[in-house]
Amino acid sequence: MPDLPDVLGPYEGQALIGTSLRIESARIEFWDAGVIAIEPDQPGDKDVVFSCAVHGDETAPIEIVRDMLTDILAGKLQVKHRTLFLIANPAAIVNGTRFIDVNMNRLFSGAHAQGDTPEHHRAAKLEQYVSRFFKQQRRFHYDLHTAIRDSAHEKFAVYPFTHGGPYKKEQLTFLAECGVDTILLNQAPTTTFSYYSVREHNADAFTVELGKVRPFGENDMSRFTDADTMFRKLISTSELDLPKFDSNRHHVYDVSRSIDRTAEDFRLNFADNVANFTEFELGHLLAVDGENEYTVEQPGERIIFPNAKVALGQRALLTVVPMPVENLKLV
Repeated sequence: MPDLPDVLGPYEGQALIGTSLRIESARIEFWDAGVIAIEPDQPGDKDVVFSCAVHGDETAPIEIVRDMLTDILAGKLQVKHRTLFLIANPAAIVNGTRFIDVNMNRLFSGAHAQGDTPEHHRAAKLEQYVSRFFKQQRRFHYDLHTAIRDSAHEKFAVYPFTHGGPYKKEQLTFLAECGVDTILLNQAPTTTFSYYSVREHNADAFTVELGKVRPFGENDMSRFTDADTMFRKLISTSELDLPKFDSNRHHVYDVSRSIDRTAEDFRLNFADNVANFTEFELGHLLAVDGENEYTVEQPGERIIFPNAKVALGQRALLTVVPMPVENLKLV
């Protein structure tokens, strides 16, 4: 792993923790390793959270955050809105792995209380930092990821369960401007970081998948130009100048089923290189969990986030189906 700037709050040698420094028109506060708050002298009406490295081997979002912070420190990026950067799992970054003990993105909304690993403790602290940070009524949280597999839609976002609330045209348009044209609708509470911010803080929050996992130094950063540009505009302009909502820009999928691994004898019935959003024929065998078989149940059903190696009791596969944008309750 290449050296990361000290501003990321390295996992070891945490001399910056608890300190702050002045830059032009703002103060940078180092709350913890990988927890950096930007407080403008005259903040706008938005609070923005960018999180990355909930999975430590998802390097492109870490590099995007690193470069934003470097430019803020150098005075090249002037921040007008309160912004919190969270490098969620520094230990996993140093280790070069998805996680150390457990998947951190299954530990939010209080699920961290059910275990005693460093990831459980870190998830609890991250919740506390988000609660400490959010003050304005307009609240945004973009939890940045890259996926284990290739994807038929390279960039996509998970829209957490809204509990009957509407979906927001402005946010869909912002994501499309980021190059994220595909939206996956979650229809139930989860223990992801983005859902936590939606449920506990009434934020507009998303899990944003920006591409495929690659080692440090192997990311083609030009593929993230649109996202990087829009993230910077979000925190550096008083108000975004977004185009009018256009439903034709978006592909929307609804979650059909969540298939959990409940048996040691669990396998997926397709190759490891099958991409997210791949469609299978009706009746095709997708997975075998002990004595239970899961087949395609409806036309157009596709797979996403397959992972046969998850711990017992965790989700090993989602299936999704296309949904017309016109069917969404939009505001």
